[in-house]
Amino acid sequence: MAFQRASGVLLHPTSLPSKFGIGDLGETAYQFIEFLSRSGQKLWQVLPLGPTGYGNSPYMSFSAIAGNPYLISPELLAKQYLLKEEDWEDIPDFDQNRVDFEAVIPYKRKLLEIAYTRFKQGYADQDPQHHHDLYLIQEQFKKFCYEEADWLEDYVLFVALHEENPEILWNQWEPAIAKREPQALQQKREELHEQIEFQRFVQFLFFDQWLKLKQYANMRNIRIIGDIPIYVSHNSADVWANPENFALDPETYEVTQMAGVPPDYFSETGQLWGNPVYNWDYLQETNFAWWIDRFRFLNRYVDIIRIDHFRGFESFWQVPAGEENAIKGEWKLALGDELFTKLKEVMGDLPILAEDLGVITPEVIKLRDDFGFPGMQVLLFAFGGDSGNFHLPHHYRHNSVVYTGTHDNDTAVGWWQRSSNYEKQLFYKYVVGFASGEPINWALIRIAMASVAVIAIVPLQDVLGLDNSARMNVPGTATGNWGWRYSDPDLLNQDLSDRLLDVTQLYSR
Repeated sequence: MAFQRASGVLLHPTSLPSKFGIGDLGETAYQFIEFLSRSGQKLWQVLPLGPTGYGNSPYMSFSAIAGNPYLISPELLAKQYLLKEEDWEDIPDFDQNRVDFEAVIPYKRKLLEIAYTRFKQGYADQDPQHHHDLYLIQEQFKKFCYEEADWLEDYVLFVALHEENPEILWNQWEPAIAKREPQALQQKREELHEQIEFQRFVQFLFFDQWLKLKQYANMRNIRIIGDIPIYVSHNSADVWANPENFALDPETYEVTQMAGVPPDYFSETGQLWGNPVYNWDYLQETNFAWWIDRFRFLNRYVDIIRIDHFRGFESFWQVPAGEENAIKGEWKLALGDELFTKLKEVMGDLPILAEDLGVITPEVIKLRDDFGFPGMQVLLFAFGGDSGNFHLPHHYRHNSVVYTGTHDNDTAVGWWQRSSNYEKQLFYKYVVGFASGEPINWALIRIAMASVAVIAIVPLQDVLGLDNSARMNVPGTATGNWGWRYSDPDLLNQDLSDRLLDVTQLYSR
């Protein structure tokens, strides 16, 4: 699909300011959209929106489809009379610069449980308007549960079972449940009815708030770029419900081959993600139904789909179970060409971006170009080699997306503070405007905006000129990531909007 020249900002909703310790889909999300609109931006890129598991990573989710409950805004629930301000009178003094997941999750869970109780029992007051609103919510909830049953029922049962045994993986549950024997599952549905109904309600709230936010963005000519991770967590509803799709032992359901990438720029020992790789032969036998369902669903909730780790659709790095790093892996062929052919046959030309970073071969490039997907360039990678470095703008193709950096990179300021003298000298030679005293983050933003790449994306940290302390993720490290937040909505002031608008208009974005 052809894209129009445009630019946007990368910001995960967890990074928004909020009194509840984690960014959510409430007022500051709407304020951020207004900032994008004032600044001439047309795109908002988010990370995966699913419920996070180990390490709080958006790329290690309990579901490829479900929404993260902790992105639900309590203040929006109060407008629906599902919460009252008095419900959060005991709000802790959360860190405003980082998400303290261990403190935030139980607190927001408590608020969601209050909202569920109020929804279930009905409003205690006698205001007819409140009761009418509750009736509408109840009808919308029933409609949501009916329309989303294909994925929702597996997910809510999985979560209820997981919360019953939070310390063990699903393949260690009692065998009848792990193997999904119908009678055993039905018995558990009856036993855990209330917990399951709560999880249905939470998913309804998330998607209700998300779709309203997306509609608001679209009305202001802002399109949302969503992220589809190539892999899913072993400990997820997806793998439990569809074990045949993955490289698992058929008896124990243990992972036999793990996903990752070989040693590269980010890590000398590679990255061992631990997710199970796919059984591509089985996926092909089923006409890639599971993958097509993922794309179909995400296409309803975002405007553009960014495929994470695109190169894994041509061939993927698999590491035998038991290895402690990704060095002893091997490349295996995937069936991306067949998948994307089938996807196009079923859904037509989708607005897809390909994250094609890493070890990129001619075969990966051919797969990307055969389907017309824009690839990626990253400016923070551009100055570590010579003039042949394809991340330098004079090598860019029109059909590409340029980033100053991604969620896996340092910030622009943090990179500059740690860059070598060689990188600095090449940058000085390449960027004439920097001699005028332009801050490093704005120099990189200007280079991205000026390039021929059809889309330019800038992390909000670089718009704000923040240093390494605002980094979102350090690949290869399991803890301490994904927590950055900007603390004050007033940071997105008119002066910042004007500066971003000026450089956006200058380069016709």
